[in-house]
Amino acid sequence: MSSKLESLQRWVDEVAALTRPAKIHWCDGSDAEYRQLVEQMLQTGDLIELNQETHPGCYLHRSSPSDVARVEHLTFVCTEDEQDAGPNNHWMSPTEAHTKMDALFDGCMEGRTMYVIPYCMGPIDSPLARCGVEITDSPYVVANMRTMTRMGAAAQARIEREGTFVKGLHSTGELDPERRFIMHFPEELTIKSYGSGYGGNALLGKKCHALRIASFQAKSEGWLAEHMLIVGIENPKGETHYVAAAFPSACGKTNLAMLIPPEGYRQDGWKVWTVGDDICWMRPGADGRLYAINPEAGYFGVAPGTSDATNPNALTTIARDTIFTNVAVTADNQPWWEGLPGEPVTDWQGRPYDPANGPAAHPNSRFTVSAKQCPTWSPRAEDSQGVPISAIVFGGRRPSLVPLVFQARDWAHGVLVGAAMGSETTAAATGAVGVLRRDSMAMKPFAGYHYGDYFRHWLSFDKPGAKLPKIFHVNWFRKGEDGRFLWPGYGDNLRVLEWMIDRVEGRAKGRQTPIGIVPSEGELKLDGLALDRRTIETLLDVDHNGWSDELAAIGDYLQSFGERLPDELQAEQQRIAEALKTAEAA
Repeated sequence: MSSKLESLQRWVDEVAALTRPAKIHWCDGSDAEYRQLVEQMLQTGDLIELNQETHPGCYLHRSSPSDVARVEHLTFVCTEDEQDAGPNNHWMSPTEAHTKMDALFDGCMEGRTMYVIPYCMGPIDSPLARCGVEITDSPYVVANMRTMTRMGAAAQARIEREGTFVKGLHSTGELDPERRFIMHFPEELTIKSYGSGYGGNALLGKKCHALRIASFQAKSEGWLAEHMLIVGIENPKGETHYVAAAFPSACGKTNLAMLIPPEGYRQDGWKVWTVGDDICWMRPGADGRLYAINPEAGYFGVAPGTSDATNPNALTTIARDTIFTNVAVTADNQPWWEGLPGEPVTDWQGRPYDPANGPAAHPNSRFTVSAKQCPTWSPRAEDSQGVPISAIVFGGRRPSLVPLVFQARDWAHGVLVGAAMGSETTAAATGAVGVLRRDSMAMKPFAGYHYGDYFRHWLSFDKPGAKLPKIFHVNWFRKGEDGRFLWPGYGDNLRVLEWMIDRVEGRAKGRQTPIGIVPSEGELKLDGLALDRRTIETLLDVDHNGWSDELAAIGDYLQSFGERLPDELQAEQQRIAEALKTAEAA
């Protein structure tokens, strides 16, 4: 097979000449192709068949123990001008990066098959969707890309029609951590990734294309590519509001996207619809509202902590036709991780389970599954025009200071709230866990250009005629003096979303504070929750002294972006700092 598009065929020929594969396979995305790939990986040991009675169509992949997470310190944005990459990215000059990568790719596919994967991020006929082609020597990557994107013949037809696509070149190489790099060339719409087989480093449609390259495309084309879930909340009248929410990895995005309403809400007729759990592309519509699509077709979710108690919808979703990566296995060959009943016999590295070796499943072990298998999957996820967004939510893990929920007073304040977001780090990225890190819009590892320019781009959406979503901040993770979480979280987070929708519709008055609007007494529905008045007061408390220190820290953080920081954001930070001083004095 080949391509009718000359630029695509020429690139494939160039890559083949460089990497020297034994053969080339153009992926068509068919069921037969997938079955053949699985069969091949079962024979090589790249996949292990799981219990087909309990988990039909499910397989386990074990990655190299040195290749289990995104490697931010080896991830570069390569723009001609170093300033354009910004202090939020590692930079290398495009010339140096291409030279370094091409030396690694030289002959790296000898004896291997080179797979050409045409894919579409977003519904295949959506004007908001964008296409790419990933070339890889990993059948595991092909199988995952088939689940995570609209991959194959239809995507290739669109690429040949449009004539443009993002180029992604990937090889697992020798899986040597010393020879591992992920390079992004936003000005060339190109990605080169070498030496890793792990999802976020190897599935180039995901973070590399759908966030780093797409955020750069979005800036020049007037839209937003964001690290956000998209969820629809349907009230008993049958009206649905769509909410986009940005949290850093492992802060409960998938749980919120697949939320199950509390019993009383279910009885009243509330429903939750999952559009996406990780990435959201938003564009202004003709009516001034922001419309969003989920560019992905599947979920690449964190397994540990996914249980019947935390996310029964996810468990149902992954009961069949799922690829598990780095989970443990039970005696009867079922996938297992911390949070599930039963016990493992084999850990994520294939060793007999011994607690002395650490957790049975790797803390960042994953599942890859089609979004359509989710019981709450929204049929509107395939809408080519996207769904209208009523509210944007930012949040992170903050054990103290930050209230359960507050609303920004306007768009500029909301952009500051997103820019100032902080969270304790988790196992989804390499490095220390439990350290407070600013992670603006949950995009710190993913914004493909200077954060100052990115904040300016966000501010640019506030123009005459725009009907922008209201912006909120949540913190499900506030703790009491005993170190326990004060808020029950999970399904009960719907109570907070209902208050947001009441605010959007003008039904809830809220209480003004220097940092934003929090729920007034009685506005959060708490029936059925064993929360005393003091706990609620703590959850919604705004400590003026503590927030004054926080605003000073936010000011220092914003200064790190230098002269490209928009004045408007600095003015907003100073406005709130002054309001806190006034409140303290009162």
